[in-house]
Amino acid sequence: MSVQDKNILPANQLPVHDWRSYRTLFRENRQFGRLWTAGVISQAGNWFNYIAIFVLLTKLTGSGNAVGWFLIAKFLPTTFLGPAAGVVADRLPRKTIMIISDLVRAAIVLGFLFVRSPEQVWIIYVLALLQETMWTFSDPARRASIPNLCKPEELNLANALGGATWSVMLAIGAALGGFVTAALGWEAAIMLDSLTFLFSAFLLRKLTLPPPPGGKKQHPTWKSLTGISDLAEGVKYLMNHRHVAALLLVKSGWAFSGGILVVLTYFGEQVFSIPGEGSGSGILYSIRGIGAAIGPILAWRLMGEGKWAMYRAIAMAFFLASVSYMLFSITPTLWYALPCVFFGHVGGSVQWVFSTNLLQRIVPDQFRGRVFAAEMVLFTLIISLSTYFTGAALDTDMNPHSVVFTLGSLFLIPGTLWTAYCWFTRENKK
Repeated sequence: MSVQDKNILPANQLPVHDWRSYRTLFRENRQFGRLWTAGVISQAGNWFNYIAIFVLLTKLTGSGNAVGWFLIAKFLPTTFLGPAAGVVADRLPRKTIMIISDLVRAAIVLGFLFVRSPEQVWIIYVLALLQETMWTFSDPARRASIPNLCKPEELNLANALGGATWSVMLAIGAALGGFVTAALGWEAAIMLDSLTFLFSAFLLRKLTLPPPPGGKKQHPTWKSLTGISDLAEGVKYLMNHRHVAALLLVKSGWAFSGGILVVLTYFGEQVFSIPGEGSGSGILYSIRGIGAAIGPILAWRLMGEGKWAMYRAIAMAFFLASVSYMLFSITPTLWYALPCVFFGHVGGSVQWVFSTNLLQRIVPDQFRGRVFAAEMVLFTLIISLSTYFTGAALDTDMNPHSVVFTLGSLFLIPGTLWTAYCWFTRENKK
């Protein structure tokens, strides 16, 4: 029986809701611990960067659309370069890709320090594009490396930990980023972000990964040199494995309402009255991180760790996010909005972590980089459009609370489609 057909996890699967399992994972798998620690450090710096730039853009433009364009600049590189990044992750040493990406980003983010006037805002967008270009190549390499470092019975735990720590660092990084920005200025937050990339590269230098899974070397052709052959092979794999393609679309379903990220910044800085630049958006992003950290572990504990339990949890997560943000739309103050953001991103993290976990289990190593890159291409294309229209709506006479209600309602579409897919697939397997 293939992995994708199993409805239960291996008998020796480490339970994600038992904290002793995490201690066992770190004690017995030092290589994964090194990759995890490097990610934690750079993630914290990323959220310092976000809050600092949100404050800078608000100060220079006061426009919700300016924040939207910044987020679009962060998303676009993956849309256009994602296929190439997937091929690179399947053909070149993944450790080298991750280290070079960290070192280049350490230099790029320092460029934000030169932006001083509204006429220079375009520099922010260019630097954001360059920074995310490097992330576009780094992320498929990192995610494709996790199954190389972990035993099959460790994958649920590793993904739960990865999702939770991303979320915790969002909570801590956003909160500290807001504090540092308010106390020391946005420039200090940018410099700290640069240092985190350097430290991450330092940790990754001792990582041990197997050679690229590209197979035997053949006489190069123009198609192989440009990556077209590899890309076509990846597309063929997805067409022949519809269950993989369905999981690949889960994150894109969330992206339809991805303008929520603009909303959090807009409400934190311009709707809710909170003293101190960066404080409001820092608090909202922190609560987003706390909800995202708890979501997957809570869902695994309540619904189980089997394949179909995760499928059902993804469906429920869409509806939870929808209800949460429709309630957000009627909140009068920041403090009423916090539980809405918390539960909204409990749902968002369940979709993200569970779909990633299932893909890592069923996709062969030689296709893994391309599958994850394709997933991010679709995700970033859709979230870029959602972000643009959300920013544009906030800069018109449209009530911002109505914008949030619309975004919350959109979660119902992928939730309904995924529920129907689960029912149809399960019925046909009986």
